[in-house]
Amino acid sequence: MPAVSACASQQWQGRWINEEDTQAFAQRLALSPAIAHATLTLQGDLGAGKTTLARHLLRALGVRGRIKSPTYAVVEPHSAMDCPVMPAGEALSVWHFDFYRFNDPREWEDAGFRELFASPGLKLVEWPERAGAFLPAVDLRIDIQPDDMNPHTDPEHDSARAVRVTALTLTGQRLLEALA
Repeated sequence: MPAVSACASQQWQGRWINEEDTQAFAQRLALSPAIAHATLTLQGDLGAGKTTLARHLLRALGVRGRIKSPTYAVVEPHSAMDCPVMPAGEALSVWHFDFYRFNDPREWEDAGFRELFASPGLKLVEWPERAGAFLPAVDLRIDIQPDDMNPHTDPEHDSARAVRVTALTLTGQRLLEALA
């Protein structure tokens, strides 16, 4: 993966030139035992690659079958039986949230997500700002933006992304270690 730097111990920055880089990033993250009980937010504009990263991470964790975007359902549950960080025969529970359609942060509370976030497993959250202060503590924030270093006139590299990952807890710091 090109252009990677660790900024202090709280942040990682890099570039994804193509989808293969996104997949490699997800595979490294999936190998960290801390992923089994983490909350990750995926931030960026529409089309930034949040759902693409989530799909690659779910595949790397061992989720099989169709992986749907939670845009309309708000949450999609997954079970990873072949997760590399779980004991043999034990599944990892994963919830992939997309709060894009929330108009009011109270919708998070009204939807009953408090119980899901309190349960063991991985939580992936797109559009976390729409849940406001209701969203529980986040371990790792992943910001994905179109890479300004690549002009969008180059169709071969228009999928390039600038990525900044910020650890917000000790669990987040452990996840950052997997990226180093």
